[in-house]
Amino acid sequence: MSANQAHNYDPESEPASETTTLLPTDHHSPPEQGITPKMSSSLFWKVGAIYGAAAVGLGAFGAHGLKKRISDPNKIASWSTAAHYQLVHSAVILVASHHPVASALFTAGMTMFSGSIYALTLDTERFKFLGPVTPVGGLFLIAGWLALAFASKGSAVARFPRF
Repeated sequence: MSANQAHNYDPESEPASETTTLLPTDHHSPPEQGITPKMSSSLFWKVGAIYGAAAVGLGAFGAHGLKKRISDPNKIASWSTAAHYQLVHSAVILVASHHPVASALFTAGMTMFSGSIYALTLDTERFKFLGPVTPVGGLFLIAGWLALAFASKGSAVARFPRF
């Protein structure tokens, strides 16, 4: 490829294939909608890792420390369910961090679903208004899975480095 051809190269003029990248490789192109795909991927990777760490800590608290404050086994089971869903979906965000729509839906879903259950478990009367938030969070989690289901093959899964 000559220097002139390289300067006028337009990757969009070539037909797409299974190995065609969906992310722009030109660092001089303007970011779309104020956030670059790499930045979005990095952000969701961090969110998944932080939410995962929090899920482990909250799960451990539910298994050990919560029993000292709450005696109702149903509330303890609800706390365990919230921590379980948070941990599973944190791992999914790590794997699907290159899919910003699904990752955003999972993040919102975990925050609403698990967060409302944690709050309701600690103080049902004080956080009663969060009752309707739990199923909405569940719908966001389902929507995240559907976003992955209808994504282009391979576009929703992170490309892990080979060691």
